[in-house]
Order: sequence, then structure tokens, then C-alpha cells
Amino acid sequence: MASFEVIGGKQLKGDIFPQGAKNEALQILCAVLLTPEPVTISNLPDIVDVNKLIELLQNLGVKVDRSAPDTYTFQADDINLEYLETESFVKLGRAIRGSVMILGPMLARFGQCKLPKPGGDKIGRRRMDTHFIGLEKLGATFTYDTHDSFFHIETNGLKGVYMLLDEASVTGTANIVMAAALAEGTTTIYNAACEPYLQQLCRMLNRMGAKISGVGSNLLVIEGVEKLGGTEHRLLPDMIEIGSFIGMAGMTGSEITIKDCQIPELGLIPDTFRRLGIQMEYRGDDIYIPAQDHYEIDTYIDGSILNVSDHTWPGFTPDLLSIALVVATQAKGTALIHQKMFESRLFFVDKLIEMGAQIILCDPHRATIIGQNKQVPLKGIRMSSPDIRAGVALLIAALSAEGHSVIDNVEQIDRGYQNIDGRLNALGAEIRRL
Repeated sequence: MASFEVIGGKQLKGDIFPQGAKNEALQILCAVLLTPEPVTISNLPDIVDVNKLIELLQNLGVKVDRSAPDTYTFQADDINLEYLETESFVKLGRAIRGSVMILGPMLARFGQCKLPKPGGDKIGRRRMDTHFIGLEKLGATFTYDTHDSFFHIETNGLKGVYMLLDEASVTGTANIVMAAALAEGTTTIYNAACEPYLQQLCRMLNRMGAKISGVGSNLLVIEGVEKLGGTEHRLLPDMIEIGSFIGMAGMTGSEITIKDCQIPELGLIPDTFRRLGIQMEYRGDDIYIPAQDHYEIDTYIDGSILNVSDHTWPGFTPDLLSIALVVATQAKGTALIHQKMFESRLFFVDKLIEMGAQIILCDPHRATIIGQNKQVPLKGIRMSSPDIRAGVALLIAALSAEGHSVIDNVEQIDRGYQNIDGRLNALGAEIRRL
């Protein structure tokens, strides 16, 4: 198990480039299974979850050629369905939750797939009903074997249909869209997810020959086609990294420029951090954050306490609530952080309280933060990263704290952030990997 040793209290300075979007990468990589022709993907982040999914595809028979550090060409013209029966598939399929998105492409193109119950972050129950109900409506049948925790799914032919999703699941929508692209007839998906990552997937599929309309809305119409071809695709910068760097700059009083942000695709992220008091300005497609000695949480018009909550797009992403919570601990003012989607994602706050933060954990979904206006700095402790996003929130807390911190289980952070210690050290941080 690897750890980060962090010497806190240092101001950072300089430019930082966000990696390619992890959540988009997992969808786009699964989409290469929809065609036997080459698909080239650039701006892929070199992180554990992405690399494991590439390994899974390669073991499945996809030809993989790496032409640059962030650019790969994939060709799924000789898929080995027998790989689905191997222990290697079980291990990789369970290691990453994104593996669930091979179901739609495999079902559409080969009429069958199986998948071990995926793993991923321990952030609470993350049901898969939307995936299976949507694929069932297209004409698939599935069974779940409770003995080996395997999902088995097959079809004699997918047919387009109207469906109203019970939740706007991003990965569920992606799975259904990929399957519907090769289904017979027209599929209409209402209450579809419309995150930028899903929009990127739809645009890529359209370049491959799919006929998807309504991209960017929650009503998607997919006219099925007989086959899809190859294409080239470039990932967006990772909005979660961008939000993390904004929060880090505010917490550490640092002057940082985040480069090439694709600002129109960030939704409410910049405005939410502005309401927490962090100043920033747009310089072209860059976000400049000046050094701030203190920052103050906004209130509502009637003076009541600010409530920062997550929601489906274009609402504030749940992946950044842990960062918003940490930022609020050193602000002037009070905020309520409301994590609606996952019931275990706030359980890292005990470590922040141990560091000196003033937090009341109201229940598994809500925490009230009384900001200390940087008058009582956090103090360094030893802690463990419970999941990707909480791990980075704890890293930001350690960077702002007085003294020495150790963060264990940083393999969790590596799953979502590429060389985070090296990139932050280049700005003046003092992080040592143990």
C-alpha cells in the first residue's frame, strides 16, 4: 500500500494542465467494441482505471496501438468471447465499475455478454437497474447468478422502443445509447443523462455513422443503423480535476492558472466555487485563480446559509462535493453540504474534524461546516483515502494544514488522478510517495 507524505502550509504557484476526463474515457473506450474498424482516441489519462479497462479490452481481443503517451488506436475486429469465461476477466471486470459499459456494445454487436458485479469506489449503493431495464426494453434478457455474482445477458435481436428512465444515470444512458445505435428501428430515451461526457459519446457515435438527435438534452432519439465505422476522438479535460485545482488554490492561498479548461463545458462548477468565496477570472480558455489571504462564503438573498448540493447535469457534480466541503472549512462563514446521491461519501469528515475542522455530520447525506476564516489552520495527521474524490479532498486539506500529514491507500487517488504528486510538486508542493 502506497502513501503520500505531505508537508503542508506551502503556497503554490504556476500553470497546471488538467488530464483528459476519466469519466468520458471509460465510456469512449467501451464504444470501440461497436465497430471492427480502427478508432483513435487522444487525451487519454494515464490512470489506473483507464489502464485496467484498456487491458480488459486488449485481453478481449481488441488490437491496441499506442502512438503517443495519451493517444491510442483500437480495433475490435477479432473479439474472443471465450475470454468472458476466464479468471482474468473476473478480476479486471470487478476492479473497475466502468466495465459495466461493455454490456451495450457487446450485446448490440455479438448478441451476448456476461459481467461480474463491478467494483469501484465504496461510496454507497450504486444500483444497476437502469442499465438492465433499458437493455431489456430493447429486447435483451438477463439473469443474475447469486453464487458467482455474475450478470448474464443475451438477445436474439435488439429493437428500438420508447423508454422513460427511472433515473438519469450517466453510465446507464451510455449503455443504452450504444446498444440502440445498432438496434433495429428508432429508440427514444426520455430522462436521459446529458452530461458533457455523454454528449461527447453521442457526437463520437454520430461520426461513426450513428443517427442520434437531441444531444445535450434529456430526450435522445436514436435511429438504429446496420453498422458503425471508425473515427478519431479527443477527450475533454477532466472537469473534476479542474474543480479540485480551483479548491486547492483557495485553500492554500495559491496563485494558479489552470490551462485549456474548455470552460463552456464546466457548467456550474466555477460559479459554485465562486459562491464559496474563491476568486477567479477567465483568460481565454484558462482559469486564473489569484492568491487569497481569505475567502468568504456567500449567503442567499435573505441572508440564510448557503446550501451546496449535488444534482444531475447541469447541476453541481457529486464528484466535487468533497472538495467543496474541504474548501468551506477554511472560509469565513457557514455552509450546508448536501450529498443527495450517495449515502457514504461524507464519511471522511472524521479525518477533517481530527485535523481541527468545525463540522457537524448531520446524517449520512448532510454536513454543516463552520468556516474558520484561516484563523485556525488545520493540523497534519495520518489518515487513509477511502475513495478517489475523498482522497483528493484529504490531500488538499493536508496541503493547507500546518505540519506533516501522511495519507495511506493513495492507490485510490491514482485511480482517478494522473501523477498528481508530481504535477503538484512542480507548483511548489512538498509531497513524497512512500
